[in-house]
Amino acid sequence: MIDFVNITFIDVLDILLVALLIYEFYRLIRGTSAMSIFIGILLLYVLWIVVRALDMKLLSTILGQVLGVGVIAMIVIFQQEIRQFLLHFGNRYILGRKKLTKRRRAWFKNEIAISQEVLEEITAACQYMSETHTGALIVFKHESSLDSFIDTGDRIDAAVHRRLIENLFFKNSPLHDGAIIMTQNRIVAARCILPLTDRADINPQYGMRHRAAIGISEITDAEVVVVSEETGNISYVADGQITTMQSIAELRLRLENSYSK
Repeated sequence: MIDFVNITFIDVLDILLVALLIYEFYRLIRGTSAMSIFIGILLLYVLWIVVRALDMKLLSTILGQVLGVGVIAMIVIFQQEIRQFLLHFGNRYILGRKKLTKRRRAWFKNEIAISQEVLEEITAACQYMSETHTGALIVFKHESSLDSFIDTGDRIDAAVHRRLIENLFFKNSPLHDGAIIMTQNRIVAARCILPLTDRADINPQYGMRHRAAIGISEITDAEVVVVSEETGNISYVADGQITTMQSIAELRLRLENSYSK
């Protein structure tokens, strides 16, 4: 009983860290089909703790064996979620832009700062594609590495021009299916495959392009512009949140603010 009430600072820190990990994992799978599995495993673990506390040896042994094998099963079942969790944790807490030192922030800002000429080309292309209902998916790289997604497409390393962007997303173009990824004022690659979000709370009016945009923004600090083929609406996606742009001026302001953070 004395050991139970003798709580040290390390014990409190241990509890807080475990709570943080559980909370971050919960945020990642909230609204997905994996949520029910996660709750079931958590309840089974709580039951095992209660059974051990009551010294029910047979049931405790059975549950212990089930949970022991369950660890391997969890890795298989949640392999996608675990990968996303590690990417999310690394990007948000280790590589997050808000945690950069002043010197590194200044250097990094100079590396990725978008020029006014490039901004003009991008917004003009988006306006044209919106008017012609041409579907588009444009990813803007920040600090998180996008190499694994760039490798799924075709590297082009081209200067940014509105007609190039329009031609890349023209429906008869061989590179129109997928996303283009931009970094350092250049188009790095086209026809890139992005991970789809599996959130169930997304408005059904959004199609696969929007789900891909949300998916990449959930696991990296990249921001995405989506032009809907059906409605012509332009959406801006960051941190898993999607916002419909009311005008090209609003899109331009979003991009400017994105690179001035």
